[in-house]
Amino acid sequence: MEFVNTSDGSKTLFQEKVGEHYHSKHGAVVESKHVFLTAGLQYYVDRNQQDEVSVLEVGFGTGLNFLIAADWCTQKALKFNYVGVETEPLPLTLLKQSGYNAYVADRIWEGFLTGYQQALSEGSQLNDLVSYRVACNPILAYTASEKFDVVFFDAFAEIHQPEMWSMETLAHVADLLNPGGVFVTYAITGNLKRAMRSLGFDIEKVPGAPGKREMLRAVKRAVGKM
Repeated sequence: MEFVNTSDGSKTLFQEKVGEHYHSKHGAVVESKHVFLTAGLQYYVDRNQQDEVSVLEVGFGTGLNFLIAADWCTQKALKFNYVGVETEPLPLTLLKQSGYNAYVADRIWEGFLTGYQQALSEGSQLNDLVSYRVACNPILAYTASEKFDVVFFDAFAEIHQPEMWSMETLAHVADLLNPGGVFVTYAITGNLKRAMRSLGFDIEKVPGAPGKREMLRAVKRAVGKM
């Protein structure tokens, strides 16, 4: 695989086996910031005013969403606990070619590269505020004793990976989210909206990143709340 340029000048990879790019061709960094940072993580933090936040990402991929979020949390002096689930982690030699160092602080990028191999096994501490781990297994095989505040759902599109958007997968992910937690994804379909409602979420159509008219944000209702 080789990195290719997207419309905002940042790069993404094309996954031939799946037949899809890891990030939007209309702007990889723009999409990451719009969908996962602004509409997801920042939205949750602004609503809850916590000094610590935890994120589960379904589809770690190139690590771009993690890097953008880690950089933002470090700037805000916010403790950030992150787990990315990825069945096929990319080699460090390839990630070094992403050019994502241009979009985050040097200490974030250097800490990411230094700790990546350890993150694939036991987890790594990027800095005093940020810890991260990449769980190298299918999402349905991932379990955790802790619940998360935000889910970045960045699986490949349903047309290419329908199993990732099934009710079984969505229910499993929903169970890993705290009440009041936020689920965000770049996609929005009727089936997805119905599934998230049935799983106890209040859903919202949010303006999408370039190339997408809308995206989905869903907030998990507290137990017993209708």
